[in-house]
Amino acid sequence: VIPTPSSYPAPRSAKTALTAAMTTCISVNGTLGDEKSATISVLDRGFLYGDSVYEVLRTYGGEPFALKEHLDRLERSAELLEIALPISRDTLVEEIRACMAAAGNVESYVRIIITRGGGPISLDPALATDPNRVIIVTPLKTLDAEVYETGVKVCLVNAGRSAEGQLPAGAKSGNYLTNLLALRVAKQAGAHEALLVDAHGRICEGSSSNVFIVVRGAKAEGETQGLTIRTPPLEVGILEGITRHKVLELAQTLGYPVEEVDLGPDDLRAAQEVFLTSTIREVLAVTQVDETTIGDGRPGPVAQALRRAFVA
Repeated sequence: VIPTPSSYPAPRSAKTALTAAMTTCISVNGTLGDEKSATISVLDRGFLYGDSVYEVLRTYGGEPFALKEHLDRLERSAELLEIALPISRDTLVEEIRACMAAAGNVESYVRIIITRGGGPISLDPALATDPNRVIIVTPLKTLDAEVYETGVKVCLVNAGRSAEGQLPAGAKSGNYLTNLLALRVAKQAGAHEALLVDAHGRICEGSSSNVFIVVRGAKAEGETQGLTIRTPPLEVGILEGITRHKVLELAQTLGYPVEEVDLGPDDLRAAQEVFLTSTIREVLAVTQVDETTIGDGRPGPVAQALRRAFVA
């Protein structure tokens, strides 16, 4: 049984440097502050090497969405990187809720970061001590409504990576330089998002999203319009997106067959539809891949149906 948000414990107490509610709150190891008062050592390995794990979630109706799933993934990422979590999950939830309460937003963006800690300047993880935890809560900023009506352009970027080169694959770590540089290339090309292509020519994921395509095939009994949804498998070395997982479930509920298979650039260009999923975007149609128009250049019915189902 997955606990409901209300079943998580309310904060019992929190060290605080605040005197009034604010729209941005930052908690560092349980102490609440803001952009000016929140500090962490420059010798922290998260700053020096990106040696950290993190999660980003959002609220709906003021409640953190899929909190359990996000914390499950945070723990898996920490285990993969062999970073010791400094506090229990219940205490972490208390600190998240205390930070959200101090921020006082109607809806919030929440970022949770666990670093390996500080120590001598050395790549050796064994020298790190005292993992640090940072929680950042800011007002939620979503995409303009018109973006969902027009769709977006994406740009394919050769990342030169493969599943074999990811150590470890599937961890949501703070080492995001590849994604950052790929997104810069996409922005320079006038695109909304970068899609990473690995050393084998396989589409992996977006810089901060998962990618899906819709293809037309023979219609089988119980299927919807003979359309099949495809997305890269986890074995490619992608992050197992929380929104991705929920959209896969919704697709099957709506009667769309789903296949997790390798995809190449030509698969995207020939697709009936392409769409992205992420915590902030939810489900967002792609209408252009590089210079290729997808479908009729408008968000397709599958992406629209999945977005409606997800929002519902």
